[in-house]
Amino acid sequence: MILRLIARRLAISVAILLVVSMVIFFVTLLLPGDPAQAILGQQATPERIAAIHEQMNLNEPAWKRYLLWLGGLFVGDFGISAATSQPVAALIGERVGASLFLMVAAAIISIPVGILVGIWSALRRGRATDTAITGISLVLAALPEFVVGIALVALFATTVFPILPAVTMQPPGTQVWDFPTQLILPVLVLVLVVTPYIVRMMRATMLEVLDSGYVEMARLKGVPERRVIMRHALPHAIGPVAQVIAIQLAWMAGGVVVVEFLFRYPGLGQALIEAVNYRDVMVVVAITMIVAAIYVVVNLLADIVGILANPKLHTRGGN
Repeated sequence: MILRLIARRLAISVAILLVVSMVIFFVTLLLPGDPAQAILGQQATPERIAAIHEQMNLNEPAWKRYLLWLGGLFVGDFGISAATSQPVAALIGERVGASLFLMVAAAIISIPVGILVGIWSALRRGRATDTAITGISLVLAALPEFVVGIALVALFATTVFPILPAVTMQPPGTQVWDFPTQLILPVLVLVLVVTPYIVRMMRATMLEVLDSGYVEMARLKGVPERRVIMRHALPHAIGPVAQVIAIQLAWMAGGVVVVEFLFRYPGLGQALIEAVNYRDVMVVVAITMIVAAIYVVVNLLADIVGILANPKLHTRGGN
């Protein structure tokens, strides 16, 4: 039963990606202008335009161009940039790695911290610790990421404690992770924006589970409190929390654009802003497809975690 559910979620995720790819591709066909003209610029001649049309399969029907474009995605071919006349994959390759590094670093910190703080708050229900955690998480959840980022820059990079760089300065031939101090503020912004939602959901779910009948029964049987939490409460609470974590990680795939712009971080967000400014359609399409893929994959992993962590499904499978 568990394998069937996972296979079903996987099939739905693949279908969603196919639909998204069709929407992205056919919307770009409605944009005005000739891609060949945009690539060649002032050097455009009828012969060169015809050659670009042949190279980019612009003479083919729309459905065939979509299949060729879709096939290129599976081998990492995202097309040609209209701004630089270079392969899009080469332009955004390092940017993808930089953005993923930023998101993974934030996720590694925010997920365990959010879960542990949420559990701690639920176990201290009604006490001063619980009230403080609830209040702080509510305030942070209400603040947009750019407000948090500006506040951190003012606090740690300019006026109060000027101990961290305000922007990312990456010399040519180096990687962003070669300068860890420059990553502190961007990662901290993402952590402070994502963690409150995980804390609030973990607290609410744990409170609901701790008040359930099977947890009360386990306590009446004399099961140690630590085992009650780890074996009875946490497995039932982690499923809904996994969905919230997936939503927050998916948000990071899109919300990282603001953070990267604020700190001049050389990732997908900065590349997307530059592509929009230069009307570089193929780069915009490639980045949009990558963000959509991250969103779908993260939600798929959350569904799998929720299925595997659900004790009811294990019981049914065992029966």
